[in-house]
Amino acid sequence: MMRKLLLQASALRRLSTAHSLPSLLTSSSRRCSSSSSSKTTSPQPPITSLEHLDDGPSQATSKISIDRSALYNPPEHSHETSSDSELVKHLKGIIKFRGGPISVAEYMEEVLTNPKVGFYINRDVFGTEGDFITSPEVSQMFGEMIGVWVMCLWEQMGQPSKVNLVELGPGRGTLMADLLRGTSKFKNFIESLQIHMVECSPTLQKLQHKNLKCVDEDSHNGNVNKRTISMLTGTPVSWHAALEQVPSGLPTIIIAHEFYDALPVHQFQRASRGWCEKMIDVAEDSSFRFVLSPQSTPAKLYLMERCKRAGAEEIAKLDQIEVCPKAIELTHTIAKRISSDGGGALVIDYGLDGIVSDSLQAIRKHKFVNILDNPGSADLSAYVDFASIRHSAEEASDDVIVHGPITQSQFLGSLGINFRVEALLKNCTDEQAESLRTGYWRLVGEGEAPFWEGPDDQVPIGMGTRYLVMAIVNKKQGIPVSFQ
Repeated sequence: MMRKLLLQASALRRLSTAHSLPSLLTSSSRRCSSSSSSKTTSPQPPITSLEHLDDGPSQATSKISIDRSALYNPPEHSHETSSDSELVKHLKGIIKFRGGPISVAEYMEEVLTNPKVGFYINRDVFGTEGDFITSPEVSQMFGEMIGVWVMCLWEQMGQPSKVNLVELGPGRGTLMADLLRGTSKFKNFIESLQIHMVECSPTLQKLQHKNLKCVDEDSHNGNVNKRTISMLTGTPVSWHAALEQVPSGLPTIIIAHEFYDALPVHQFQRASRGWCEKMIDVAEDSSFRFVLSPQSTPAKLYLMERCKRAGAEEIAKLDQIEVCPKAIELTHTIAKRISSDGGGALVIDYGLDGIVSDSLQAIRKHKFVNILDNPGSADLSAYVDFASIRHSAEEASDDVIVHGPITQSQFLGSLGINFRVEALLKNCTDEQAESLRTGYWRLVGEGEAPFWEGPDDQVPIGMGTRYLVMAIVNKKQGIPVSFQ
């Protein structure tokens, strides 16, 4: 009897609860409807029924109707394979998450140095088999001449017993290897060096390790403090992801060869409403496209500052301007390091001694391609604003002085590259002589080589005037060689 009474009470409670559910569910449906009004809704689904069944056969069943017509039903998932690369998916994901376009600078940074799929991260992009050729890959004479400049600065610094030699973006390590070979006979200089390679690419780090003929050896403390030594000269070598990680406290010489040109730039375009930042968005056909920002962006502060330092006449002639905040930050870091520790920096790159307009370019397999075409498969670079570097260095410290820029042809000529090529030509085969002459022209010449007799599409193009060289040194060192 007691069990029957309990069962009846339970049934009454369930029935009471059931009668209150429709109002709750209807209220919930209204909330879902208002929050998803901007989304596409699917056709009305059938009404769903829930039944509550009691233990005994004599109990009546109660039915609850739930109206789901206002709930959002997503479209069926497509299992078709996307042709987009991982980097393209990542870029589109950023744009979708932001709800709008990204800056050219952010696009450039992701394309070049994304930790997983960046252009520089997982491949060797240098040399004839890569996408472009840099001066160290053209001829051993380039690295040798840089070695002469570094050693002369070391002497001006008073021949310190220990000095940090830092290279930013060392590529394959070719420049540093040629520098060490060229100066290997100068014992005091070589023994003073502690080499620091600033490189974010694990693949290029391994290549640099190989080309510098490095070996890893354990210290007396076991595996805790492992040292890496270049067997070319017995010089210790370390790798870092950023310049800030290089230990301070020692006189420092920094080489930045074709490093600034890979730093991300912001692009601005003159429009009816003033200067607008160029952005990158996804078009209706899922391709990337350039758009103009509808409102002011944080980077416009750098544009305004750059325009202040340029003449009004110069700005009036331009419809586009590029600014590089990362270059300003890097120069500040370099200048402060040189100010506190002594030493100097050598900046070599293609660029202008003035404001830069629309220079961003993409190179794949030695050919120019569309900047937005298949991002991650081509190198992106922009002209360096050397005037901005000068101002940034002088702004960072009163203890440094900037020299240049001068052309690469002037720089290498003052270091004796003419005498070096003549010496090498005396003891070489005809094939080696051709390679030496071609390399020499590419380093110091201007335009097409006049002596070339090979295929027209392989004619050496001189970089002697396209590339500029600037030195930032501590005032105590005096004027460095080549800039006197």
